[in-house]
Amino acid sequence: MTQPTLLGLSGALRAGSTNTKLIHEAARLFGPCTFVQADLHLPLYDGDIEDGPGIPREVQALADQIAAADAVVISTPEYNKAPSGVLKNALDWVSRTSGRPWQDKPVAVMSAAAGRAGGERSQTILRAMMVAFQPRILQGPEFHLADTRNQFDETGQLTSELYLKTLQALMDKLRAEIDR
Repeated sequence: MTQPTLLGLSGALRAGSTNTKLIHEAARLFGPCTFVQADLHLPLYDGDIEDGPGIPREVQALADQIAAADAVVISTPEYNKAPSGVLKNALDWVSRTSGRPWQDKPVAVMSAAAGRAGGERSQTILRAMMVAFQPRILQGPEFHLADTRNQFDETGQLTSELYLKTLQALMDKLRAEIDR
């Protein structure tokens, strides 16, 4: 069997984002795979663009990556008690593409935020936003990374054994879900 393709979506564009570090750490713990990080530098959704020139090339590329992936891992920050606009925009655009790239796709949702709840609210909202796409979202273990600036070493790996154990369990379940 060939290695599975794992697609990572980070809801943060900032260089050095802890959500981006987290999807890379998830891929490492997922084990042998082809890991692809999605590029969410997309234009803001605009129905006039959709009706005029059509779906932007970079949006279609993202939809194609989702469709081609064996599983997807999403990490969202929490901005004002919700997922980032970047992530919401990407989901809005992909929902306008033809086909159903998310349909029955195994998806692990995580969050990383500076606060003590680790982005729990943004993750809950993200899960609700995904319902219409009908992916197979893992229900647990939930992973909310709090105090993110102090959770990674200089190589980008998590330092907390508890967080590592929880993330490993989530990635093991995601890998198993591919074969379900």
